[in-house]
Amino acid sequence: MSKAFTRESDAADDLDDIEEANPIPAGSKNYMTPHGWRRMRDELSHLVKAERPEVTAIVSWAASNGDRSENGDYQYGKKRLREIDRRIRYLTKRLENAEVVDPATREATDQVFFAATVTYANAAGEAVTVRIVGLDETDLGRGHISWISPVARALIKAREGDTVALVTPGGREELEILEVRYEEIPMPPFEPQKCAWSPNAK
Repeated sequence: MSKAFTRESDAADDLDDIEEANPIPAGSKNYMTPHGWRRMRDELSHLVKAERPEVTAIVSWAASNGDRSENGDYQYGKKRLREIDRRIRYLTKRLENAEVVDPATREATDQVFFAATVTYANAAGEAVTVRIVGLDETDLGRGHISWISPVARALIKAREGDTVALVTPGGREELEILEVRYEEIPMPPFEPQKCAWSPNAK
């Protein structure tokens, strides 16, 4: 086994440790919205039924071409398979431990819980709207924040009209909750990317 291959394997193990680390607080559930759950399920299905078989076939083709140590298609294919398998394990664990919460079916309340859409005024008096979603649904550009983020933790269990304290590395900021509502939280569907790498691409 070459030193280069050994280093690559060690790096893959390190990535395993990083990706499979669980930031969910001990004793808490892995909360998700229905859209987030479906997106992860669709990604898992695509990896298992489409991408992994395709990459496996390419690796088999590359292996039949001779010296594997000098075979770029084979080396890249094996690396990609490890990445796919890591992602499959990650998605499987996340989905197995998921607690799906549909905000559209929650009873009306002005109190902030998971999946709430909250509008608050920041220290500058600006109105900011955020949606509290699962760890794997975070999208700051769309205002989707994780339920374990500092902002969400400051807001959860407060009510409309309350002022809560947000403690950040830059100091303490007060947020005034202007509106709390529960509505469907859409997410873009999972769209598999076309694999540009294949032996036919040469």
